[in-house]
Amino acid sequence: MKKHVVCFGDSNTHGYCAKTGGRFDENQRWTCLLQKKLGDQWLILEEGLSGRTTTFDDPIHEALSGLDYIYPCLMSHEPVDLLIIMLGTNDTKERFGASAECIALGLKRLISKAVSTTDCWKNGRPSILIVTPQNIDKRYETSEVGGTMGKGCAEKSQKLAEEYKKIADLTGCAYLDANQVVTAEPNNVDFMHLTEEGHRQLAEALSEIIPEILSCDTTL
Repeated sequence: MKKHVVCFGDSNTHGYCAKTGGRFDENQRWTCLLQKKLGDQWLILEEGLSGRTTTFDDPIHEALSGLDYIYPCLMSHEPVDLLIIMLGTNDTKERFGASAECIALGLKRLISKAVSTTDCWKNGRPSILIVTPQNIDKRYETSEVGGTMGKGCAEKSQKLAEEYKKIADLTGCAYLDANQVVTAEPNNVDFMHLTEEGHRQLAEALSEIIPEILSCDTTL
């Protein structure tokens, strides 16, 4: 049986392209590139939703809390060998009023629920990789999304790596800071979504890390 890897994230996992307002295609999205790099013995499952948060309910759009969807998501893809969580960008929105520390606590709660979904895991052993998303560039404030995102998003996003690493260590998850492998700058439209080059770089890094995680049997 193929190894099932669930990629649970927001618009940067869905593949939103800020320049077109559409979606990067199967030759551009990091999830699809990862599938090509890992090969036929792997099944990379795309579970990206624009606007998704770790645990926060959005007063403007329904069903965006990752906490509410993680159980059916994992169960629909069982048996799951690895869950990749890359969330936090939307959590920085001013309307949620959450600090980087609180966003990390939301991540911790999401991890706990994923771990407790015991029937989804291959051989009953959870394996999770936490990925800190690329930082929001402060120039987002002058873009069209500045008003809806609100103030302080860039500053909070820059603190997520440190806080997420603490949570990963605490919960026994594998960890990757995308800022260490994605050297391409965010796009120059909204300054928060990955460019095509950013998708390529993330896929490249993950294709090297994921086999190591599973070969070491990183479990919780």
